[in-house]
Amino acid sequence: MTYAIDGWFAVEPGGVRLLGTRCAGCGTVCFPPRRDSCPNPRCEVTDMEEIRLPRRGRVWSYTNACYPPPAPYVAARPYEPVTLAAVELDEVGIVVLGQVKGLTVEQLAVGMELELTSGELADGPLMWMWGRAS
Repeated sequence: MTYAIDGWFAVEPGGVRLLGTRCAGCGTVCFPPRRDSCPNPRCEVTDMEEIRLPRRGRVWSYTNACYPPPAPYVAARPYEPVTLAAVELDEVGIVVLGQVKGLTVEQLAVGMELELTSGELADGPLMWMWGRAS
């Protein structure tokens, strides 16, 4: 299986995990992973360690994309609206935006718990997505 974005997530026996980084100096956690420097403007440390981020979080905001993306992006035919959610990850507190699998905007609510899963994009590659927490 081809990953949509190599190095941003992994499919492991325990489920899908986002790959992030933590600054060895100030502890700032970030996603997507950074390899060269801390994103904290007050920190000059360049030592970023890769970490696996929590699989669960709570909906911070959500919306849907009712129109297909323009070329060169590939959309399913016929196009169906895609649900998107910004989810605040447990334990680390960062917000990660992603597609939602199996839920519509009518089924989401701020504060609702979601869990990482995966699914194929319209052009075939595997991508991490948010889904109903089990």
